Amino acid sequence: MAEIIQEEQVKGGKKKAKKHAPHIDMTPMVDLMCLLITFFMLTTAFSKPKIMEIILPEKIKDKKDKQEPPKIAKSRTINIILGPDNKVYYYAGLVDDPKNPPILQVTDFSPNGIRKLLLERNTALFRKIKQFNDDITSGKVTMPHDSIQPAIRKLKNDDDTGPIVLIKAYKAANYGNFVDILDEMSIIGIAHYIFVDINWIEEKMIETTLGITPASSQKK
Repeated sequence: MAEIIQEEQVKGGKKKAKKHAPHIDMTPMVDLMCLLITFFMLTTAFSKPKIMEIILPEKIKDKKDKQEPPKIAKSRTINIILGPDNKVYYYAGLVDDPKNPPILQVTDFSPNGIRKLLLERNTALFRKIKQFNDDITSGKVTMPHDSIQPAIRKLKNDDDTGPIVLIKAYKAANYGNFVDILDEMSIIGIAHYIFVDINWIEEKMIETTLGITPASSQKK
């Protein structure tokens, strides 16, 4: 706040200002700080931490309790192999004959890459989820906000037409591609996918595609 400087008359008719010690009134600054804090508290959106939900298989304590893995439909299976240089290799079905393996296709993480492939294979479920979200937005379907995600999960669990994706990694793949492929699974709404170990046949397929000479000591 401004202060009034009083002047005093001295001999000779000259006016001389009184000398005051330097002083800053901080009261308006305190009021301003309180207003700013209140403003930011009311207008700032508190963002929730983003987490990635991964369901891992339970550990088997007793080997006798080991169950036979579920059988996977060959027509719905897509094998995705994370390769070097951010490349993605894939093939459909299973390797029936190791001497005559399927041809690997190569793509990347661009919108026209692995996402487009999986979207084409997951069209039916994707349309169901999109229609459900549109119905919620338009008000055609009303339900509590907490029930929306469980309803979408039920649509995924009941799906019997979408692809079953087996995700594997070649030894030259990087960790960032694991996060990228998980993002793609979430974006497209893939209901059934799992991380599995790459086998020696698929390693040989990758090396043949890349033109790499396999090591002399190879698993058999």
